[in-house]
Amino acid sequence: MAIFRDSSDNPLNHDRSIEDRRRHRQLVEKSIKENLGNILSEESIIGESKNKKFKIPIRGIKEYQFVFGKNNRGVATGNGEEARGDKLGESGEDGKGSGNKGAGNSVGEDVYETEITLEELMDYIIEDLNLPNLDRKKYSEIITESAGKRRGYQRHGINPRLAKKKTVMAKMARKQGNKRALNEIVSNEEIERFPFREDDLRYWKVKKKPKKESNAVMIFIMDVSGSMDNTKKYLARSLFFVLSKFIRRKYNNIAFEFISHTTIAKRVNEYDFFHKAESGGTYISSGLNVALDLINEKYPKEAWNIYPIYASDGDNWSEDNEKAMAAVKEICALSSMFGYAELLPSTYSTTMYYRFNKEIDCENFTSVIVKEKKDLWEALKIMLSKELEEE
Repeated sequence: MAIFRDSSDNPLNHDRSIEDRRRHRQLVEKSIKENLGNILSEESIIGESKNKKFKIPIRGIKEYQFVFGKNNRGVATGNGEEARGDKLGESGEDGKGSGNKGAGNSVGEDVYETEITLEELMDYIIEDLNLPNLDRKKYSEIITESAGKRRGYQRHGINPRLAKKKTVMAKMARKQGNKRALNEIVSNEEIERFPFREDDLRYWKVKKKPKKESNAVMIFIMDVSGSMDNTKKYLARSLFFVLSKFIRRKYNNIAFEFISHTTIAKRVNEYDFFHKAESGGTYISSGLNVALDLINEKYPKEAWNIYPIYASDGDNWSEDNEKAMAAVKEICALSSMFGYAELLPSTYSTTMYYRFNKEIDCENFTSVIVKEKKDLWEALKIMLSKELEEE
């Protein structure tokens, strides 16, 4: 079937595929961003390496083209029985709309799958997110090395630090020395080809300078009680896993602490936090109080940016509600931001999400509710959006 495209005025007509590649790249990026919510809520994302690949469906690219078909004149009218999406003027063998019943003979859309790694996924996530309220604190243990000024040359190094001019000068010096050693016996023409050797290579020597950075700690608190079924626990772990990947990718020397709780809370290592399941009743205050003790003992507010993130389904034993409210207010007073994520709540009017929003008026308190798996990406954006950051 003929396809017409006017490329006579196009300066890039020597490569007509450039525009197609550009459009293809835009479609890929659009599809990835539209599917971020589904990818991030996958159970298989937890614990995967940066090379883990995820498949994303992408609609094929179509050019404008002429097709054979009926060319009816006039304006089509309906009879009042049409539904949304029906096309007027198209009829089947019986003169009425086919209604897409039974097997059809029309050409479908081209849909194919592309793959994206977890590392590439982080590139899209990192664009619009930052730690909110990240302030300069008193410096303690966190000291990093940053590249300083160039300080001379060395014979070994990495390619980006190759000192080209100094390398050429080393080669010329060796060439002149070789000529003098031969005492001008060999003519210039005979030694015209004089290739570089590894001994000629010179690299910039860069002196590292110590650089102090703002101290920050992420405290992940997760409800692992009986009301948190497997779906909710996987969703909570997906939230924390993506958060930890994002934070480690964008910021250096961020400390992490992990707390899981039922009616009692305990600090756990990272592996147990993401893989170990428990059951029992729910005291929200137990997890928050362990976080408060940890902050007071190890992470003083004057020296650290503190980011506690708590995930639960919002169910709590009623006798613990007042203690939970007090603990949230206390932890907000010590934190740069306190994030509360409520996952797949069983009822939307009696959970702690609504009570927290009603009674907690701290500016650094951020709450989100995830009613469906696809809401997870929006919840992450709300917690870590740049609009919350204070310069």
